[in-house]
Amino acid sequence: MGSRNIPELLERLEVTISALRRDALAFEMAHARALGEVEPSHRPSARNLLHYLSLRQQDLRSLQDELSSLGLSSLGRLEAHAMATLTSVLSTLRALGGRPAAAIGEEDVPVDFWSGPGRLAEHTRRLLGPDPANRQVRVMVTVPSEAADNPLLVRELVRAGMDVMRINCAHDDPSAWMRMVENLRRAERELGRACRILVDLAGPKLRTGPLAAIEHVVKLKPRRDGRGAAIPARIWMTPAEAPEPTPAGADGVLPVEGALLERARPGDVIDLEDSRGRERALAIAESAGRSCWAIVDQTIQLAEGAEVCLRRDDRRVATGCIGPLPASPLPIVLHRGDTLIMTRSGKPGGPATRNQAGEVVRAARIPCSLGEVFDFVRAGDRVWFDDGKISGVVKANDGREIAVEIIFAGPKGSRLRPEKGINLPDTDIVIPALTDKDVADLTSMVGVVDLVGLSFVRRPEDIYLLEDHLTRLDAQHLGIVLKIENRFAFDHLPQLLLAALRSPPVGVMVARGDLAVEVGFDRLAEVQEEILWLCEAAHVPVIWATQVLEEMARTGMPSRAEVTDAAMSGRAECVMLNKGPYIVEAVDFLGEVLERMDAHQSKKTAMLRKLAVSRMA
Repeated sequence: MGSRNIPELLERLEVTISALRRDALAFEMAHARALGEVEPSHRPSARNLLHYLSLRQQDLRSLQDELSSLGLSSLGRLEAHAMATLTSVLSTLRALGGRPAAAIGEEDVPVDFWSGPGRLAEHTRRLLGPDPANRQVRVMVTVPSEAADNPLLVRELVRAGMDVMRINCAHDDPSAWMRMVENLRRAERELGRACRILVDLAGPKLRTGPLAAIEHVVKLKPRRDGRGAAIPARIWMTPAEAPEPTPAGADGVLPVEGALLERARPGDVIDLEDSRGRERALAIAESAGRSCWAIVDQTIQLAEGAEVCLRRDDRRVATGCIGPLPASPLPIVLHRGDTLIMTRSGKPGGPATRNQAGEVVRAARIPCSLGEVFDFVRAGDRVWFDDGKISGVVKANDGREIAVEIIFAGPKGSRLRPEKGINLPDTDIVIPALTDKDVADLTSMVGVVDLVGLSFVRRPEDIYLLEDHLTRLDAQHLGIVLKIENRFAFDHLPQLLLAALRSPPVGVMVARGDLAVEVGFDRLAEVQEEILWLCEAAHVPVIWATQVLEEMARTGMPSRAEVTDAAMSGRAECVMLNKGPYIVEAVDFLGEVLERMDAHQSKKTAMLRKLAVSRMA
């Protein structure tokens, strides 16, 4: 650009930035009512959010390029202090053009370059606890059921760096949750390190219902301790003809022909081929009357009537069969083009029925856990099952049954089982985010936790309902975490943030599992970024959740892709890990990654630390 054009550019940019400032202030005035309901000490944050929203309603890319050409801020990092950035750029433009600074009222700038990020840091401390010793980002861990009865596991998690313990109310019960809390408090005292507790309410999760029991199989599998080591399962083997009562401590029951058990001795082995064609063995541990205890260190799936062989010192001693087994459901196998009927009643579903020619005479059927959704689903709405493994389009809904045409499934078909998630990204479902179970769980846990997770939030009214219950329980001090896990919540995130700022502290969890299904996997990265930007503008801490270091927590070794994801998670204020056999190692590893990235990145800003590379000669 020639130097003769710079005065013209400066004047044009000054006009543009001035207009952006006026629009932002006008946008604030237009939402004065919502702003007036925000808790007074948080109104500067709410004002900054409104200013940022005003700016982001326009495409600023060409403006960014022109500002950068003058060595000025490109506006690319203004989230925490939108009006202060515009004001600073405007003043600099006027100075470069030789004009006096414009008179700008201090009341127009709610936060500056220091108080904006400072507010976010303070809100994070109020919600998630003190800053960790060696990093800025907190680590949250979803503890497994084992945490209720294994204090060592909880202690190891705290030692490894867990800052927030997440209790998932979709599993276990208040008695188990209380034992988890007690184990955590004991670990805190022993290690001298504080840890917050999030009770995550299950919410109105839409899931597939039961299937008719037509398969007679049993699954025997070893348990695992907190570090992933196998703990052999103890199997009660009892005569099929006259079963004896199952003692306490049995991990499974296997009825076998009594003639074989009469000859079994400790040290013997029972060989078999399981229903998947895999050779397996059970070791006889001890006799107990006409029954005996066996040990299993591999997963075995057995069908009723399967043949087994008793072996001693490599000699065959006796053969027999597995006796009667309880019926279990057979999954529905769906292919592209199939029809699936979702039913409102709780009657168990089942696979499609075919005639002798192989033609479908009755489509596969499966009930849904939330009958209320049948009032809102419309023809043409998309449906996703089991975290996006199967998808379809609604063809009809008569209020009792929803006919879905399957448009995506595996090449050889995909299996749909009970208790799998259902997502309806196109459907505006108007039901409360709190169920009766959630209210009961909240009542039982409110006195011992620090944060409450609000699942499947969609509207400000969902937040108001939770606030009403917290007030009733005299627990207004508890932090609220809004879980953004559906498309409607993402589309209305600004309204949700303003509503939540009425009674801080508040945080947002990016629940990337359901959210990816709802908005599309191709949009997840973009949507995740927008949530981070909006929350930073509101000075609301973000929890980066779902599948972080999942492979490492499961196997002990991270994939390369998830290491990069873990590094990027430092953009948030907290990162959540899910349970797994190697969860302690995953917490240790994540802490190291976050500590290293602290020196390189702060939110979107690259920190220019000295590079650790060899110098050129």
